[in-house]
Amino acid sequence: MDSRKEGLGWMEWLRGWMYLIYEMLFQRIMASHLHNPMPLPPLHDFTFIITGSTSGIGLEIARQLAESGGHVIMAVRNLKAAHELIQKWQTEWSGKGLPLNIEAMELDLLSLDSVVRFAEAYNARSAPLHALINNAGIFSIGEPQKFSKDGYEEHMQVNHLAPALLSVLLFPSLIRGSPSRIINMNSIMHYIGFVDPEDMNVVRGKRKYTSLVGYSSSKLAQVMFSSILNKRLPAEAGINVVCVSPGIVQTNVARDLPKVVQAAYHLIPYFIFNAKEGSRSALFAATDPQVLEYCEVLKADEWPVCAFISQDCRPANPSEEAHNVETSKHVWEKTLEMIGLPFDAVEKLIEGEEVKCKYGSESG
Repeated sequence: MDSRKEGLGWMEWLRGWMYLIYEMLFQRIMASHLHNPMPLPPLHDFTFIITGSTSGIGLEIARQLAESGGHVIMAVRNLKAAHELIQKWQTEWSGKGLPLNIEAMELDLLSLDSVVRFAEAYNARSAPLHALINNAGIFSIGEPQKFSKDGYEEHMQVNHLAPALLSVLLFPSLIRGSPSRIINMNSIMHYIGFVDPEDMNVVRGKRKYTSLVGYSSSKLAQVMFSSILNKRLPAEAGINVVCVSPGIVQTNVARDLPKVVQAAYHLIPYFIFNAKEGSRSALFAATDPQVLEYCEVLKADEWPVCAFISQDCRPANPSEEAHNVETSKHVWEKTLEMIGLPFDAVEKLIEGEEVKCKYGSESG
């Protein structure tokens, strides 16, 4: 059975790397039709939660959504840094219009208890949520394998498990904001990823752990989970799931890449996006009405994967492995088990019932 594969075939692996190199060389050309910053519609009636919004792409997303009139909640570990940013933005914005409608709430993705507490606190407001942007992520370049206090490999927890739990637990608020969106900041690195549902922590020794393996497999797991989640959401719930690639953005990832790719990184800084450019695909996915239509078309066509928006704000196709429906179902089940939710959690929350999570207290 395909789902018992122990890794990518060499052709898939090679294709993945070719795609990455192609993306790095040509992303600026492919996205040359886009404005920088991305022009946004007025967002005065919309509420957005953005994880990891005190630096990089997340910071750009939060600031631009707020400046377009959106109610922005920065879901962050460092509340002090968030409050300082909010103060700075308010000062810079003063005189340009109404004060920015922006606040910060504490969220630590390395603690599933923290995720449950955050979701309970937001749901308790009985307010609508129009888009959850799961932007926070880690890539611990060249670091040895580390585990969260919940017992999960850190890349898998921060990049996949915690955002999955947050997304499901925020259903009550997302339904109130219908039509709403779950935007998962993914990566073209998922093209070289492989997930063994029986070894999500990469501890069984079948594959040698490196930070690149940890990162790429967490991003593929996110696409697989998102695809099944999208299928299980009935049209009347009005929640759409989209994965986006920001492109290759100025960062230190090069240290863990093959020598030839490292050389390319040093030779062609012109080709690599800055954070403002890297934020465009997520902003587009979170605000453009065409995205909702695209999600509906994919659902009607029973396409095996969820909507995937590339760095040039156009639909793209996730990796070949992401289309493996059998493995995706196993990843779905294993993920729910790891985050402490029952297999019928989605259906129960859609029906307005309460769901017990083994982390935090009761949620619903």
